[in-house]
Amino acid sequence: MLLVTIGLVLVALTVLFSFIPVGLWISALAAGVRVPIITLVGMRLRRVPPHRIINPLIKADKAGIEVSLDKLEAHYLAGGNVDRVVDALIAAQRAEIPLTFERAAAIDLAGRDVLQAVQVSVNPRVVETPVVAAVAKDGIELRVKARVTVRANIDRLVGGAGEETIIARVGEGIVTTVGSAEDHKAVLENPDSISRVVLSKGLDAGTAFEILSIDIADVDVGRNIGAQLQMDRAEADKNIAQAKAEERRAMAVAAEQEMRARVQEMRAKVVEAEAQIPLAIAEAFRQGRLGVFDYYTLRNLQADTEMRSSLAGGTGREEAAPPQGGEGR
Repeated sequence: MLLVTIGLVLVALTVLFSFIPVGLWISALAAGVRVPIITLVGMRLRRVPPHRIINPLIKADKAGIEVSLDKLEAHYLAGGNVDRVVDALIAAQRAEIPLTFERAAAIDLAGRDVLQAVQVSVNPRVVETPVVAAVAKDGIELRVKARVTVRANIDRLVGGAGEETIIARVGEGIVTTVGSAEDHKAVLENPDSISRVVLSKGLDAGTAFEILSIDIADVDVGRNIGAQLQMDRAEADKNIAQAKAEERRAMAVAAEQEMRARVQEMRAKVVEAEAQIPLAIAEAFRQGRLGVFDYYTLRNLQADTEMRSSLAGGTGREEAAPPQGGEGR
């Protein structure tokens, strides 16, 4: 019976110590941070891991930063990273950067790494832009790569634009500066003119960073865009001229075919008219208006005309012969 009692006591103590973080309470007490044990029990009930709150609290107390236990727990319940916020506060204090817990918590909840922001504020970061292609007024393409030195602006971290905006604005400034140059050689001789012009535009407005400097890392000469455009324009003009010429040729061919059709139509009418001659002669024979002598005289004239045409080398049209049936009359 005694052994059973001892076992139940041990089980009860095990369950109690697993629910109440006595070890963490002792660590806080040893560090000089007084946390009521009932508060730790309340964290368990609110499903807040006590070590996520007590360890940052001990760290902040040792660094001389005053922060309440309720604020840390509220920030954790809001989805923030308590440990990172406390580390950022310690780093800002060491660097003499004014940063309150409320500001650090707001930056953390906004989705930004507040500790990294403090580090970038102390140690500026160099951001390298991709190769930016720009064309000067003489049509020569220049490929420019720049390095932008930025420092985090703590006051604008909430709601400020990120590095992508800085890179995009610097690229736009490079394209504008090179595009306004009369000659690409002037840009190659003074690449720092790009830095001066771009830096004077205030590209860091509305961003979470402050631009310290813009350095041109590399400038390469690319294609002759002006000449390429002229070649493309000439090729397009040539194609247009060829298309118009082909259109005129097709119209001429169509007109020629139409004229040939009309010639054939006229020839058909001539043949049709010539076919009426024998009929007219026969009708004249029947009505007595034409005699045999007159008919042979007409034939002699036709034969004489054909002979003269043959001797002259002509290609005159051969007349249709009158029907022989009328000769019987």
